[in-house]
Amino acid sequence: MLSSADLLRLPYTPDLTEGGIAYALLSLSYNSLSFDQIRRVVAGTIVELAFRRYLSQQDIPFDITAATPFTDPARHDVTLGGHRCDIKSFLISHRDQIAEIRRDTGVLLNASALVPSDHYANHGLSDNDLYLFAFLSGLIAASQNDLKKVEETNQPHYLMHVMPEKWRKPFHWNPLGALVLKSESDLEMLIEISGQDAGRGILTRLVNLPPKTRVTVDDPFYSLTAVHVKNIPSARFGIHCLANKETHIISPLEWGNIWVYGINITLAGFISRGEFRQRAKLLAPNSRTFQYDHTKTKNLAVPVSELNPLPDLFARVREWKSQKTK
Repeated sequence: MLSSADLLRLPYTPDLTEGGIAYALLSLSYNSLSFDQIRRVVAGTIVELAFRRYLSQQDIPFDITAATPFTDPARHDVTLGGHRCDIKSFLISHRDQIAEIRRDTGVLLNASALVPSDHYANHGLSDNDLYLFAFLSGLIAASQNDLKKVEETNQPHYLMHVMPEKWRKPFHWNPLGALVLKSESDLEMLIEISGQDAGRGILTRLVNLPPKTRVTVDDPFYSLTAVHVKNIPSARFGIHCLANKETHIISPLEWGNIWVYGINITLAGFISRGEFRQRAKLLAPNSRTFQYDHTKTKNLAVPVSELNPLPDLFARVREWKSQKTK
Protein backbone atom coordinates (compact mmCIF):
# COMPACT_ATOMS: atom_id res chain seq x y z
CA MET A 1 0.00 0.00 0.00
CA LEU A 2 1.21 3.48 -0.86
CA SER A 3 1.18 6.61 1.25
CA SER A 4 1.79 10.19 0.17
CA ALA A 5 5.34 9.91 1.50
CA ASP A 6 6.08 7.15 -1.03
CA LEU A 7 5.31 9.36 -4.04
CA LEU A 8 8.48 10.67 -5.69
CA ARG A 9 8.48 14.17 -7.19
CA LEU A 10 10.93 14.74 -10.04
CA PRO A 11 11.83 18.13 -11.53
CA TYR A 12 10.87 19.03 -15.09
CA THR A 13 13.30 20.76 -17.46
CA PRO A 14 12.61 21.82 -21.09
CA ASP A 15 15.29 19.50 -22.47
CA LEU A 16 13.00 16.61 -21.49
CA THR A 17 10.37 17.90 -23.92
CA GLU A 18 13.04 18.26 -26.61
CA GLY A 19 13.95 14.61 -26.09
CA GLY A 20 10.28 13.64 -26.20
CA ILE A 21 9.78 15.42 -29.51
CA ALA A 22 12.85 13.73 -31.01
CA TYR A 23 11.48 10.32 -30.05
CA ALA A 24 7.97 11.17 -31.28
CA LEU A 25 9.35 12.14 -34.69
CA LEU A 26 11.22 8.86 -34.84
CA SER A 27 8.11 6.86 -33.94
CA LEU A 28 6.16 8.41 -36.83
CA SER A 29 8.15 6.20 -39.18
CA TYR A 30 6.40 3.17 -37.65
CA ASN A 31 3.07 4.44 -36.30
CA SER A 32 0.14 6.54 -37.51
CA LEU A 33 -0.53 9.10 -34.78
CA SER A 34 -2.84 12.08 -34.32
CA PHE A 35 -1.54 15.28 -32.72
CA ASP A 36 -3.10 14.26 -29.38
CA GLN A 37 -1.36 10.88 -29.59
CA ILE A 38 1.95 12.53 -30.49
CA ARG A 39 1.68 14.77 -27.43
CA ARG A 40 1.10 11.68 -25.29
CA VAL A 41 4.21 10.08 -26.80
CA VAL A 42 6.14 13.26 -25.94
CA ALA A 43 4.74 13.21 -22.38
CA GLY A 44 5.59 9.54 -21.92
CA THR A 45 9.15 10.10 -23.10
CA ILE A 46 9.51 13.07 -20.74
CA VAL A 47 8.70 10.77 -17.82
CA GLU A 48 11.02 7.99 -19.00
CA LEU A 49 13.95 10.37 -19.48
CA ALA A 50 13.33 11.98 -16.08
CA PHE A 51 13.17 8.51 -14.52
CA ARG A 52 16.55 7.52 -16.00
CA ARG A 53 18.03 10.81 -14.85
CA TYR A 54 16.75 10.16 -11.33
CA LEU A 55 18.23 6.65 -11.27
CA SER A 56 21.61 8.01 -12.36
CA GLN A 57 21.56 10.83 -9.81
CA GLN A 58 20.63 8.44 -7.00
CA ASP A 59 23.22 5.83 -8.05
CA ILE A 60 20.52 3.22 -8.54
CA PRO A 61 21.94 0.57 -10.91
CA PHE A 62 19.95 0.01 -14.08
CA ASP A 63 20.35 -1.24 -17.64
CA ILE A 64 18.78 -0.19 -20.92
CA THR A 65 17.32 -3.01 -22.98
CA ALA A 66 15.80 -2.92 -26.47
CA ALA A 67 12.04 -3.27 -26.14
CA THR A 68 10.23 -6.24 -27.61
CA PRO A 69 7.55 -4.64 -29.85
CA PHE A 70 8.95 -4.89 -33.38
CA THR A 71 6.74 -2.03 -34.58
CA ASP A 72 8.92 0.50 -32.77
CA PRO A 73 12.55 -0.66 -32.91
CA ALA A 74 13.84 2.59 -31.41
CA ARG A 75 12.14 1.94 -28.06
CA HIS A 76 14.25 0.85 -25.09
CA ASP A 77 13.16 -0.09 -21.59
CA VAL A 78 14.86 0.35 -18.23
CA THR A 79 15.78 -2.91 -16.51
CA LEU A 80 16.07 -2.95 -12.71
CA GLY A 81 17.53 -5.97 -10.95
CA GLY A 82 16.99 -8.07 -14.07
CA HIS A 83 13.32 -7.04 -14.37
CA ARG A 84 12.17 -5.07 -17.39
CA CYS A 85 10.19 -1.95 -16.42
CA ASP A 86 7.24 -0.77 -18.50
CA ILE A 87 6.48 2.79 -17.44
CA LYS A 88 2.82 3.75 -17.76
CA SER A 89 2.55 7.53 -17.51
CA PHE A 90 -0.45 9.84 -17.62
CA LEU A 91 -0.51 13.48 -18.71
CA ILE A 92 -2.58 15.70 -16.41
CA SER A 93 -3.30 18.87 -18.40
CA HIS A 94 -6.43 20.31 -16.75
CA ARG A 95 -5.43 23.39 -14.77
CA ASP A 96 -7.71 22.61 -11.82
CA GLN A 97 -6.24 19.13 -11.47
CA ILE A 98 -2.69 20.49 -11.77
CA ALA A 99 -3.44 22.96 -8.97
CA GLU A 100 -4.97 20.17 -6.87
CA ILE A 101 -1.88 17.98 -7.29
CA ARG A 102 0.38 20.94 -6.46
CA ARG A 103 -1.52 21.50 -3.21
CA ASP A 104 -1.56 17.83 -2.25
CA THR A 105 0.28 15.16 -4.25
CA GLY A 106 -1.62 12.56 -2.23
CA VAL A 107 -4.72 13.06 -4.41
CA LEU A 108 -2.97 10.82 -6.96
CA LEU A 109 -3.59 7.90 -4.59
CA ASN A 110 -7.22 8.15 -5.74
CA ALA A 111 -6.26 7.56 -9.38
CA SER A 112 -6.31 4.25 -11.25
CA ALA A 113 -3.19 2.47 -12.45
CA LEU A 114 -4.31 1.63 -15.99
CA VAL A 115 -2.93 -0.77 -18.58
CA PRO A 116 -4.81 -1.02 -21.89
CA SER A 117 -5.99 -4.59 -22.26
CA ASP A 118 -4.46 -4.96 -25.73
CA HIS A 119 -1.08 -3.73 -24.42
CA TYR A 120 -1.25 -6.25 -21.60
CA ALA A 121 -1.97 -9.09 -24.02
CA ASN A 122 0.64 -8.23 -26.64
CA HIS A 123 3.52 -6.48 -24.93
CA GLY A 124 5.70 -9.54 -24.40
CA LEU A 125 6.52 -8.99 -20.72
CA SER A 126 6.96 -11.89 -18.32
CA ASP A 127 5.10 -12.11 -15.01
CA ASN A 128 8.30 -11.10 -13.20
CA ASP A 129 8.63 -7.86 -15.15
CA LEU A 130 7.31 -4.64 -13.66
CA TYR A 131 4.76 -1.97 -14.39
CA LEU A 132 5.73 1.47 -13.06
CA PHE A 133 3.09 4.23 -12.93
CA ALA A 134 3.75 7.95 -13.14
CA PHE A 135 1.96 11.26 -13.70
CA LEU A 136 3.14 14.33 -15.59
CA SER A 137 1.47 17.64 -14.77
CA GLY A 138 1.80 19.79 -17.86
CA LEU A 139 -0.06 22.13 -20.19
CA ILE A 140 -0.56 21.99 -23.94
CA ALA A 141 -1.26 24.76 -26.46
CA ALA A 142 -3.28 23.09 -29.19
CA SER A 143 -5.85 25.66 -30.33
CA GLN A 144 -5.12 28.55 -32.67
CA ASN A 145 -5.80 31.03 -29.85
CA ASP A 146 -3.39 29.18 -27.56
CA LEU A 147 -0.75 29.21 -30.31
CA LYS A 148 -1.08 32.96 -30.78
CA LYS A 149 -0.62 33.50 -27.04
CA VAL A 150 2.44 31.24 -27.07
CA GLU A 151 4.02 33.21 -29.90
CA GLU A 152 3.15 36.58 -28.35
CA THR A 153 4.80 35.60 -25.05
CA ASN A 154 7.81 33.92 -26.69
CA GLN A 155 7.03 30.56 -25.12
CA PRO A 156 8.65 27.46 -26.65
CA HIS A 157 6.61 25.59 -29.21
CA TYR A 158 7.08 22.98 -31.93
CA LEU A 159 4.79 23.30 -34.93
CA MET A 160 4.67 20.27 -37.16
CA HIS A 161 2.65 18.55 -39.85
CA VAL A 162 2.54 14.76 -40.17
CA MET A 163 2.92 13.56 -43.74
CA PRO A 164 0.42 11.04 -45.19
CA GLU A 165 1.21 7.35 -44.78
CA LYS A 166 2.27 6.86 -48.41
CA TRP A 167 5.03 9.41 -47.78
CA ARG A 168 5.96 8.08 -44.32
CA LYS A 169 5.83 4.38 -45.14
CA PRO A 170 6.11 4.00 -48.92
CA PHE A 171 5.28 0.57 -50.31
CA HIS A 172 8.48 0.51 -52.38
CA TRP A 173 11.67 1.56 -50.59
CA ASN A 174 13.13 3.72 -53.34
CA PRO A 175 14.74 7.19 -53.24
CA LEU A 176 12.24 10.02 -53.44
CA GLY A 177 14.64 12.00 -55.58
CA ALA A 178 14.47 15.77 -55.73
CA LEU A 179 11.85 17.43 -53.52
CA VAL A 180 10.51 20.83 -54.53
CA LEU A 181 9.30 23.09 -51.72
CA LYS A 182 7.26 26.24 -52.13
CA SER A 183 5.25 28.55 -49.89
CA GLU A 184 2.53 31.01 -50.86
CA SER A 185 3.53 33.21 -47.91
CA ASP A 186 4.79 36.77 -48.38
CA LEU A 187 7.39 36.09 -45.67
CA GLU A 188 10.49 33.92 -45.65
CA MET A 189 9.97 30.59 -43.88
CA LEU A 190 12.40 28.29 -42.10
CA ILE A 191 11.29 24.72 -42.82
CA GLU A 192 12.69 21.45 -41.46
CA ILE A 193 11.75 18.21 -43.21
CA SER A 194 12.29 14.86 -41.51
CA GLY A 195 12.36 11.35 -42.94
CA GLN A 196 14.53 8.30 -43.46
CA ASP A 197 17.49 7.45 -45.66
CA ALA A 198 18.23 4.19 -47.51
CA GLY A 199 19.21 2.40 -44.29
CA ARG A 200 16.10 3.70 -42.48
CA GLY A 201 18.22 6.09 -40.45
CA ILE A 202 16.82 9.49 -39.52
CA LEU A 203 17.45 12.21 -42.08
CA THR A 204 16.58 15.90 -41.61
CA ARG A 205 17.12 18.97 -43.73
CA LEU A 206 16.69 22.63 -42.73
CA VAL A 207 15.59 24.86 -45.62
CA ASN A 208 15.32 28.65 -45.89
CA LEU A 209 12.32 29.20 -48.10
CA PRO A 210 12.05 32.66 -49.73
CA PRO A 211 8.54 34.05 -50.35
CA LYS A 212 6.71 32.36 -53.24
CA THR A 213 9.92 30.78 -54.52
CA ARG A 214 10.59 27.13 -55.38
CA VAL A 215 13.51 25.50 -53.58
CA THR A 216 14.81 22.06 -54.53
CA VAL A 217 16.12 19.62 -51.93
CA ASP A 218 18.38 16.85 -53.25
CA ASP A 219 19.13 14.96 -50.01
CA PRO A 220 18.71 11.14 -50.27
CA PHE A 221 15.28 10.84 -48.64
CA TYR A 222 13.53 7.48 -48.98
CA SER A 223 10.57 8.55 -46.85
CA LEU A 224 9.22 11.81 -45.49
CA THR A 225 7.58 11.66 -42.07
CA ALA A 226 7.03 15.24 -40.90
CA VAL A 227 7.53 18.93 -41.62
CA HIS A 228 8.43 21.43 -38.91
CA VAL A 229 8.08 25.22 -39.14
CA LYS A 230 9.20 27.78 -36.58
CA ASN A 231 6.27 30.21 -36.79
CA ILE A 232 2.59 29.81 -37.61
CA PRO A 233 2.31 29.95 -41.42
CA SER A 234 -0.13 32.45 -42.91
CA ALA A 235 -0.41 30.69 -46.26
CA ARG A 236 -0.29 27.27 -47.87
CA PHE A 237 2.93 25.31 -48.19
CA GLY A 238 3.59 22.51 -50.67
CA ILE A 239 6.05 19.66 -51.28
CA HIS A 240 6.37 18.01 -54.69
CA CYS A 241 8.18 14.71 -55.21
CA LEU A 242 9.56 14.50 -58.73
CA ALA A 243 10.09 10.72 -58.60
CA ASN A 244 6.51 9.89 -57.62
CA LYS A 245 4.92 12.95 -59.24
CA GLU A 246 3.10 13.52 -55.94
CA THR A 247 2.30 16.92 -54.42
CA HIS A 248 1.24 17.44 -50.82
CA ILE A 249 -0.29 20.78 -49.80
CA ILE A 250 -0.41 21.93 -46.16
CA SER A 251 -2.90 24.64 -45.21
CA PRO A 252 -2.26 27.06 -42.29
CA LEU A 253 -4.69 25.11 -40.08
CA GLU A 254 -2.98 21.75 -40.62
CA TRP A 255 -0.05 22.43 -38.29
CA GLY A 256 -0.08 21.23 -34.69
CA ASN A 257 1.95 22.28 -31.66
CA ILE A 258 3.31 19.14 -29.97
CA TRP A 259 5.31 20.92 -27.24
CA VAL A 260 4.31 19.73 -23.76
CA TYR A 261 4.79 22.41 -21.10
CA GLY A 262 5.79 20.23 -18.18
CA ILE A 263 5.41 21.39 -14.60
CA ASN A 264 6.34 18.41 -12.46
CA ILE A 265 6.59 14.63 -12.58
CA THR A 266 5.37 12.20 -9.95
CA LEU A 267 6.50 8.58 -9.78
CA ALA A 268 3.73 6.70 -7.99
CA GLY A 269 4.53 3.02 -7.48
CA PHE A 270 5.14 -0.36 -9.09
CA ILE A 271 3.63 -3.81 -9.40
CA SER A 272 4.78 -7.00 -11.11
CA ARG A 273 2.90 -8.03 -14.21
CA GLY A 274 1.87 -11.28 -12.53
CA GLU A 275 0.48 -9.51 -9.47
CA PHE A 276 -1.24 -6.97 -11.68
CA ARG A 277 -2.98 -9.80 -13.59
CA GLN A 278 -4.26 -11.32 -10.36
CA ARG A 279 -5.57 -8.08 -8.86
CA ALA A 280 -6.67 -5.97 -11.82
CA LYS A 281 -10.32 -5.35 -12.66
CA LEU A 282 -11.65 -4.74 -16.14
CA LEU A 283 -12.56 -1.13 -16.87
CA ALA A 284 -14.92 -0.63 -19.81
CA PRO A 285 -14.42 2.11 -22.43
CA ASN A 286 -15.94 5.52 -21.53
CA SER A 287 -15.21 4.96 -17.84
CA ARG A 288 -14.29 7.99 -15.74
CA THR A 289 -10.99 7.98 -13.85
CA PHE A 290 -8.94 10.65 -12.12
CA GLN A 291 -6.75 11.16 -15.18
CA TYR A 292 -9.43 10.76 -17.88
CA ASP A 293 -12.96 12.13 -18.21
CA HIS A 294 -13.68 9.14 -20.43
CA THR A 295 -11.34 6.27 -21.21
CA LYS A 296 -11.19 5.48 -24.93
CA THR A 297 -10.29 1.81 -24.74
CA LYS A 298 -10.80 -1.21 -22.52
CA ASN A 299 -8.34 -1.16 -19.60
CA LEU A 300 -7.20 -3.30 -16.71
CA ALA A 301 -7.03 -1.25 -13.51
CA VAL A 302 -5.60 -1.40 -10.01
CA PRO A 303 -5.96 1.51 -7.54
CA VAL A 304 -2.77 3.56 -7.33
CA SER A 305 -3.03 3.37 -3.55
CA GLU A 306 -2.53 -0.42 -3.77
CA LEU A 307 0.76 -0.26 -5.69
CA ASN A 308 4.10 -1.06 -4.06
CA PRO A 309 6.44 1.79 -2.98
CA LEU A 310 9.29 2.58 -5.37
CA PRO A 311 11.80 3.31 -2.56
CA ASP A 312 11.45 -0.35 -1.52
CA LEU A 313 12.19 -1.46 -5.08
CA PHE A 314 15.26 0.76 -5.33
CA ALA A 315 16.61 -0.59 -2.04
CA ARG A 316 16.19 -4.16 -3.31
CA VAL A 317 17.91 -3.30 -6.60
CA ARG A 318 20.93 -1.87 -4.76
CA GLU A 319 21.10 -5.00 -2.60
CA TRP A 320 20.78 -7.27 -5.65
CA LYS A 321 23.59 -5.41 -7.40
CA SER A 322 25.79 -5.57 -4.31
CA GLN A 323 25.37 -9.34 -3.96
CA LYS A 324 25.98 -9.85 -7.67
CA THR A 325 29.34 -8.03 -7.57
CA LYS A 326 30.64 -9.96 -4.55
